[in-house]
Order: sequence, then structure tokens, then C-alpha cells
Amino acid sequence: MPCTIGPVTVAADRPLTVVAGPCTLESLELGLRIGETVRDACRERGLQYIFKASFDKANRSSASSARGPGIDEGLDALATIRDRLGVPVTTDIHTPDQCGPAAEVVDCLQIPAFLCRQTDLLTAAGMAAAAHGRAVNVKKGQFLAPREMVGPVRKLAEAGCRNVMLTERGTFFGYHRLVNDFIGLGDLMELDCGEWADAPPPVCFDVTHSTQLPGSGEQTGGRPERAPLLARAAVAAGVPAVFIECHPEPTKALSDGATQLRLEGMGELVGRLARVREAIKN
Repeated sequence: MPCTIGPVTVAADRPLTVVAGPCTLESLELGLRIGETVRDACRERGLQYIFKASFDKANRSSASSARGPGIDEGLDALATIRDRLGVPVTTDIHTPDQCGPAAEVVDCLQIPAFLCRQTDLLTAAGMAAAAHGRAVNVKKGQFLAPREMVGPVRKLAEAGCRNVMLTERGTFFGYHRLVNDFIGLGDLMELDCGEWADAPPPVCFDVTHSTQLPGSGEQTGGRPERAPLLARAAVAAGVPAVFIECHPEPTKALSDGATQLRLEGMGELVGRLARVREAIKN
């Protein structure tokens, strides 16, 4: 079942979709710089692009960590990025009251993995998305089996939204480690949601968050050098979309500095993914 996000259609028979941007919307200028760079790299290779940045990072390891500009300033910046770059945009939402204002601006409401079973949030997101013609992307909780994602799909459908994408971002394996289960990825791509979806929702693979080492101190650690490997494997497995956080100087990023990829390398990575996508079509 395709997912429509602005002018982009995420589906197996469409060009690969790249969802990318900084973790936190640190500034309008940085967002425009990153968005323009990745947009142009995708356009050059015939891929679809969606800009991603969060106006508020509520699920930080430390209460003293930077969270972002907040909803008012953040949504204004996202609207500007959307208009200036001519690309759809997406952002995280954490509470039901954020859904309506966000849906007025962004093309896709993103449900964080830790909140993927929160009924009030899913219901509010589904209603807001349906009212404004938006999509909802639900990240699979690190603690869930693929089959359990039927629950969020059902809650969104009951709220009026069937324009849904699901995102795989790794599964907890003991302490301080996420594992990408490609058997599970296949199961998620073939998820039977019964009456709640006419076909399995398209699956996005979260490349950079999958390299996290959670709970490893005041700041989450990571293995970003493995991100390109995971990205190529996921595209070869047939996912129609990938999620990649990137930054000009990841070590100076306000959040997820241990996992974000360097902006200067995005063109090469996108090019490789385009070639993998083309290869599996033949």
C-alpha cells in the first residue's frame, strides 16, 4: 500500500525515497544547507527526497541535553525549508497537542519508536493527518516484534488515517546494542494488517539510529562507520525508503552526534544506494 508524503509516493515500484536531515533543527540556515545538499544529490540520481528535522527532542538521555527550538519556531523553520527547497518535510511529535499544529505545516508526522504504542498520541496523529491530508510514519519500537506493529496501524486507521509508513530502527539485544534482524525486516515488509490496511504499509529503514549503542552514558554512543553497510543491505532487501541523519560536523551536533553521517559523504552514499536499487530491479 503506497504512502503519499506531499509529492512523494513511497512504494516498491517508485524510485527510492531518502528521508534525511539533521537530528535536531539547530537553525534555519543549517537546515537549508543540509536539505539543499541532499536534495540535489537525490535529484541528480533520480531519487525522491524528504527533509527531516525535529523541533523538539523529548527523548534525550540527559535532562540537560539540547532539545531544539520548540514547536513555534521549529514549525516556522520547517515551513520555510519546505517552501524554499520545494521538498516535503517531516518531524517528530511527542504529545497529542503537537499533532494539529504540526499537521498544518509538515507533510508527515513521525511517531518516535518509544512512543509507538501510545494510543492517545496515535489517535491524535491519525485524526490530524486525516484532516490535513498528511501521512504518519511510525517507528517500530526497539522492544517490538514486527507483527506487533499491526497495533499502531489499527489505531491510526480507527482515527481515520490509512496513509502510513512504518520504520525499522533496530531491536534491543541485551545491553547497549541494537541488532538489525533482516528476517524481521522481511516480515515487516509483508505485514498483514487485516482489515486495517489493504496491503502492507511501505517500510523505511532507519540507517543511522540502527547503529546506536543505547544507554552508554549521558550521550548515546554509536557505530556510524557501519551505516553505509546497513543502508546498502536494506536497499538490496527491497525497502522503498531509507532514513539517514547527517550533519556538516557530527561531533558538534546538538543530538545524535555519535551516529549522524557527515554531510560531505551523502552524495557518494546516495549514489551507491541508487545503483543498488537499480540492480535489484533488473
